[in-house]
Amino acid sequence: MSQILVSMDGITKQFPGVLALDQCRFELRAGEVHALVGENGAGKSTMMKILTGVYTKDAGRIVYKGKEVEIAHTKAAQNLGIGIIHQELQLMPDLTIAQNIFIGREPRTKFPLFLDDNELNGRTQALFEQMNLKLDPRTLVSELTVAKQQMVEIAKALSFKSEVLIMDEPTAALTNAEIDELFRMITQLREQGVGIVYISHRMEELKRITDRITVMRDGCYVDTVRTDEATIDAIISMMVGRQIYSTSKPSIDGSGQQTKVLEVQRLSRGNAVKDVSFHLNKGEIVGFAGLMGAGRTEVARAIFGADPIDSGEILVNGKSVSIKGPNDAVRCGIGYLSEDRKQFGLLVDMDVKTNISIASYRSFRNPFGWMKQAKMERNAEAHVASLKIKTPNVDQKVKFLSGGNQQKVVIGKWLTRDCQILMIDEPTRGIDVGAKSEIYKLLDELVQQGKSIIMISSELPEILRMSHRIIVMCEGRITGELSSAEATQEAIMKFATMRVEEEAK
Repeated sequence: MSQILVSMDGITKQFPGVLALDQCRFELRAGEVHALVGENGAGKSTMMKILTGVYTKDAGRIVYKGKEVEIAHTKAAQNLGIGIIHQELQLMPDLTIAQNIFIGREPRTKFPLFLDDNELNGRTQALFEQMNLKLDPRTLVSELTVAKQQMVEIAKALSFKSEVLIMDEPTAALTNAEIDELFRMITQLREQGVGIVYISHRMEELKRITDRITVMRDGCYVDTVRTDEATIDAIISMMVGRQIYSTSKPSIDGSGQQTKVLEVQRLSRGNAVKDVSFHLNKGEIVGFAGLMGAGRTEVARAIFGADPIDSGEILVNGKSVSIKGPNDAVRCGIGYLSEDRKQFGLLVDMDVKTNISIASYRSFRNPFGWMKQAKMERNAEAHVASLKIKTPNVDQKVKFLSGGNQQKVVIGKWLTRDCQILMIDEPTRGIDVGAKSEIYKLLDELVQQGKSIIMISSELPEILRMSHRIIVMCEGRITGELSSAEATQEAIMKFATMRVEEEAK
């Protein structure tokens, strides 16, 4: 049996009014990939922040490589050989890749006042070769895609030669090919004896890459199981402690003539969107699948008027409409939930009441321009109740809500506006499995009420579970359309990799 690198036992942490961790434990062995899972708020991030010195524990003990240690700050954790790759990118965009990786540890010339850029770039290049990563160390981070920036974060963590590496949602912004490369690196590190703590909401990844899984719920330790002996359903059951929403595909009434609420004809925008045509029926969820960069988000932004189009026509309820900006789209009954809800969907420093009302503020205004606070409050409370938004009250700032509840607030905003067509980009990104279940149930309830939904998702199980029809894109074009009955992961991936040259054969 491998050496135990880390043993955490009886870990307790109290914040004002909240017992975040109650007698929790965790163990990591050398050469092991150990998953730490739980819903948002389960305590897993707090547990890892204690291990990395961000927080200090109130009770319990940490044993590292056989010796009890006190990790008072992040530098102490780093000195022990404990590194972390955060979900939120922490790079400086105006510095090069090499400067970001070795910041504070830059090699110097014979004259200590001067940095040795050649040595700096050489070390970075050697690290990239070890990782089989094709990047120029001299490239500015601002010029990289989000996925490439994530790979730089991983390289930075590896540059410390950590014996314990914590990965928090490392694949959230990666394509399937990049995920394969990350897993290759993880396997390589495992063979070198590095212990890896793997935090992810993607259940299928756990079965593929981890050795053991520890489950936490409501600040408490639940159990640790061997990955090869546990089913995904059993893990989810331990995580949520309750029955979750059915994973079966929704059914749609195929009788009679279906009403087209949205038609897009030959929509084009530069190289991002090329001659795209499709339709959306009333009471239907159409899933948009494809690899990163396929053009799915660009299609939604073009329909919503966030980006100008070069050519094409948009029809709402059979009538051609001119959408020059988001205001035009909203007037046509179209709402858009961006994949980056914090930047484009919410005013995070404002309260729930304001966020739910903001898209319809004119209807809450009196003749003198003052906002009708009582009416706003009644509306917000109604949506909090119907959408089951977990918040102390409607005056709570949105930034203090979980990701799933923030997403519900955005949905409430568009329901207040009474949008009949909702375009939802990555509806459950960064949301735990219990909250995902609630979002899925909510979307199905919306289409049963007659709403129509375009759902963009990079998670194939999500697309397959939720969609009545699936449209697949590759390099800005629609390459295939599948009904829920004929859709499989293999069929979707075939269309998602069908380049124009292949299509023409």
